[in-house]
Amino acid sequence: MALMKIVGPRIPNVAGTVPEALEAMLALGKAAYKGGVPRTTHMLVHLRASQINGCSFCVEMHSRELREAGESEERIATVAAWRESPYFTEDERAALALTEAATRLSDRSDPVPDGTWGEAARCYDDAQLASLVLSITAINAWNRLNVTTRQPAGSWR
Repeated sequence: MALMKIVGPRIPNVAGTVPEALEAMLALGKAAYKGGVPRTTHMLVHLRASQINGCSFCVEMHSRELREAGESEERIATVAAWRESPYFTEDERAALALTEAATRLSDRSDPVPDGTWGEAARCYDDAQLASLVLSITAINAWNRLNVTTRQPAGSWR
């Protein structure tokens, strides 16, 4: 049996279709920002996880947010290659490494290695680490909702 390719979103904004879910998702995101991690770092984390998950909706949205926050095109364009790019701080690199590990949980037997966690813990205190983990969790949830229902880039506006 051949699978039929559906063009456009499969359903409208899934979280918006269930108002309680949208409220919960927005509350999680808002709580994540309260841990003392710079807002730009959260945005970089959101962009990187969205790139990994192939969520065009979120990649476009978070790239736009970074531009609006005054981030350079060099930083936005090289988030996917942050290890080889000179544009990120040590703290941002630790957050991006944690993001990649926590987003790719099934890729290795030790999904978030002690070295990755240790580097993040060297750069951030417990409240900030909790903030980052909540932020990574929230963006991965958004990515899964959007990718599953094929929300197109730009439709968030």
